[in-house]
Amino acid sequence: MAAVSERLDTSSERLWIGTGSVVALVLLVGSLLFRELVYGRFLWQYFWGPVVADGNGANCAIRSGGTVDFGGSASACTQAETAGHIVAYPGYTLVSEIGYMLMLLFTLFGVILLLRRLDIGTDRRFFYALFPFMLLGGALRTIEDAGISAMRFGAEPLIDFPWSAVIISPFIYFTMFVLTLVAVLVAIRLESSGYVDDYAYPLAGIGTTLLVGSLGYLTYLGATTEYATIHPQVLLVTLVGATLSAWLTWKLIGTSYPELNAGTGFIGFVVIWAHAVDGMANVVGLNWMPALGAGANLIPKHPVNAAIVEYTSLLLPDSILAVTGDAWPFLLVKLVAATFLVWIFNDELFEESPRYAILLLVAVVAVGLGPGTRDMLRATFGV
Repeated sequence: MAAVSERLDTSSERLWIGTGSVVALVLLVGSLLFRELVYGRFLWQYFWGPVVADGNGANCAIRSGGTVDFGGSASACTQAETAGHIVAYPGYTLVSEIGYMLMLLFTLFGVILLLRRLDIGTDRRFFYALFPFMLLGGALRTIEDAGISAMRFGAEPLIDFPWSAVIISPFIYFTMFVLTLVAVLVAIRLESSGYVDDYAYPLAGIGTTLLVGSLGYLTYLGATTEYATIHPQVLLVTLVGATLSAWLTWKLIGTSYPELNAGTGFIGFVVIWAHAVDGMANVVGLNWMPALGAGANLIPKHPVNAAIVEYTSLLLPDSILAVTGDAWPFLLVKLVAATFLVWIFNDELFEESPRYAILLLVAVVAVGLGPGTRDMLRATFGV
């Protein structure tokens, strides 16, 4: 049976490598033969162009005839689009988010194969050991936001473009994957060499050290520079609001529908809390900043957030919006979505494929906590 299992794993690994190679080859050949269509109006406009615009602190990046210019205003970007140029805006679009989702699913399958090869990832300690890395991605992304603020102020960022692209989407996903993989390999090596009894402890320690270092750097900028500040009230309100809403949701599930969290246990609370942080960070960042004395409200970076804000503004009268704001439905959407995800991970899924279940839960938390941490820290440090 072991030999059969090993052959199946080898076949799956070859299939994964082959699929990735074919997709990469198609995109490469398409970019060479149909440069304007495949590279210009797909890869550049939706994936690389937003990174270029973001990394240079521009309203948009404009590609025309193989050269790239930057739009300094919304009107300049609109005029470029009207003229037929390829225009890319910082942030996400529906196309790029679908692309990232597909890349995430493909990467997850590859990680499952790797974890099988390493014979780890079947228990919950692996999930908790990776928790600091789920926060780290948002912290690193905020460091890039601080770099943009530095450039606008006339100061030098920590990392200049194009090197800063490694902490801008989508490349930050690859960066986080490499950092986490190296940490996992180091932790396993420490365990196999007898330095530690359990690889989970050094793995969590490495992630925590990187996270504390990133937050320490942001705190240093907030305390010593004019282009960043520290608003502890934003951090406090976001975390308290997220924790309370997650706890109330968790208690409601446990009291009324205990079967929903039978499979995940306490990890289910972590899932709901992670997405509550994302939802609450949007409420605070988009609506409550002036009331908290933390400056102007932020602008939504994701199309889903922006759409919810837009439709709420259209559906509710101004008298109600003046009191409630227009971002609060996003918090409700995140709580409902997180509860649904918790329900999916039942006992049967954990029994049949524990490694797959744990890794999917890591991804589910990271998808909520990554952007949520970034939005929370952007508002906290004023970048």
